[in-house]
Amino acid sequence: MISFVLGVEDLADTRFALSPLHETVLSLRVLRDPSLSALHLPWRRSVLGRIGALDTELLMSLVGPRRTLPDFLTPRPVTFAAAFEDELAVVRRTGPGLVRRDLLAAHAPDPVPAALREVTAGEERVAGLCDAICDLVQRYWELAVEPAWPRMRLVLEADMTYRARRLALGGARLLFADMHPNLRWDDGVLHIDKMISRHRVTAAGRGLLLVPSVFSHKPAPPVSPEEPPMLAYPSRGVATLWATPPPADATALASLIGRPRARLLGLLEEPLPTVEIARRLRVTPSAVSQHLRVLYATGLVTRARDGRQVLYRRSELGDRLTTR
Repeated sequence: MISFVLGVEDLADTRFALSPLHETVLSLRVLRDPSLSALHLPWRRSVLGRIGALDTELLMSLVGPRRTLPDFLTPRPVTFAAAFEDELAVVRRTGPGLVRRDLLAAHAPDPVPAALREVTAGEERVAGLCDAICDLVQRYWELAVEPAWPRMRLVLEADMTYRARRLALGGARLLFADMHPNLRWDDGVLHIDKMISRHRVTAAGRGLLLVPSVFSHKPAPPVSPEEPPMLAYPSRGVATLWATPPPADATALASLIGRPRARLLGLLEEPLPTVEIARRLRVTPSAVSQHLRVLYATGLVTRARDGRQVLYRRSELGDRLTTR
C-alpha cells in the first residue's frame, strides 16, 4: 500500500493535469500485456503494424516485470496541458543518477534486461542511454499515440469535468469514492491498495496532482517515495474511445448543411471549376459560387488557382463528413 497524507493546504492545492507523455509511457503496459484491457485491443492491433521499425526490445524493456515504469519518464506536469515536446525536454535533462535509480527500481528485485545494461555503467553511458530512450519515446509517440491524442484529450477533459463536480459537491471523500476500488480516503489520508511498493508520503504543502489516464488500468502513483504526491488514475469513458463510428447516413449531411450543398460537396472528390460544377448539377454558376463561398468559409472545401480558373476540392474535414 502507498499512502498520501494530505493536510488542509494540500487539499486546497489539489489540481488536475493532462499529460501526453504520461499517456505515451503508460500505453507501453497495454502494448506489452494485452490482457490488461480488452478495450484497447483495437488500438494495440493498429499500433503493432506501425512500430515495426522501432527498437521494440528497448521500448518494452521500459516496463518492469511487475508492470512498473521508471518515474523519470513521467515527470510531474507543471502546467495544465503541457505539449509532449516540453514534457520530454524535462526527461532529457534528468541526471544520470536519477535515471539509474528509476530504471533499477522499475525492475527490482530482478536485474535489468540486456537492452538496459548501460544503466550499470558510468554516468556518460547512462546519459547516452537516456538520450536513446527519449529519442525512441518521441518516435513512438508520433506513431502510436499522437494520431489519437485529440480524441483521447476529449475523454480526459470530460472525466476532469465530472471529478471537479464531485469535489464541489462532496469534497475529497466524494472525489475519490468512485475513482477506483483500490483507492480509499480516510481521515486526511489517501490509501492506494494493491501496490508493490509500501510507503507513506507526507505531502507537506506540495499538494496532490491528479492525472486522468486512458491507459491506466488502476491508480498509478510514483514508485519512489521521494517523489511528490501524484496519481494517474483510470479515466471514465474509455469504452467509447475506440468504438467504430456508425455508418454514414446520406440524409444526415443534407440535414446539416442543406441538400444543394451536400450534393455539391459530394462532387468535389476531385478538383473542379465553378462552371463544371454548375454543368454537372444543372444549376447556374452564380448559385454554385454562393454555396462554394459558404463551404470555403467553413473549411469544408479548399481552392487553388489554375491559370484563369479557380479549382475547388473537398478539404480533409469535408472528406470526413462525406465519407465517414
